[in-house]
Amino acid sequence: MSGTGAPTLTSDGSGLRVGVVASSWHTEVMDGLVAGARRALAASGVTDVELLTVPGAFELPLGAAHLLRRSDAVVALGVVIRGGTPHFEYVCRAATDGLMRASLDADRPVGFGLLTCDDEQQALDRAGLPGSHEDKGAEAAEAAVALAVALRSTRHGTTS
Repeated sequence: MSGTGAPTLTSDGSGLRVGVVASSWHTEVMDGLVAGARRALAASGVTDVELLTVPGAFELPLGAAHLLRRSDAVVALGVVIRGGTPHFEYVCRAATDGLMRASLDADRPVGFGLLTCDDEQQALDRAGLPGSHEDKGAEAAEAAVALAVALRSTRHGTTS
């Protein structure tokens, strides 16, 4: 299980504006990821949340870049399930590289909640649904908030 050794991230995200960009494919998985992100953001004290839905994982980077223009952080959520063609590798690589580029260009964090799974069961196990083993939507939101808080403290001359 990939969750072994994961840090416990608890940050006070009060006052942060956070965008959530979510792909449309695999509705059940996406509903779980978005709900997990929303729960984690609320638990961190983030009340200013904007959701942008995009067609698929390939479109996540542009959606993230758009939200980063007016947000302190973005949570990117999607799922790509391996098929019988190289399409999986192309989409996963493009989305991953694009999200990193959006983050670096904006100098703001992007929480990485793009599931890249071999089958639908793996995605369901990570979606934060009842019976899921992991909640990757919540983890991506927690990471984005933690880094936004850390960056905010360094911008204001304080470090933790």
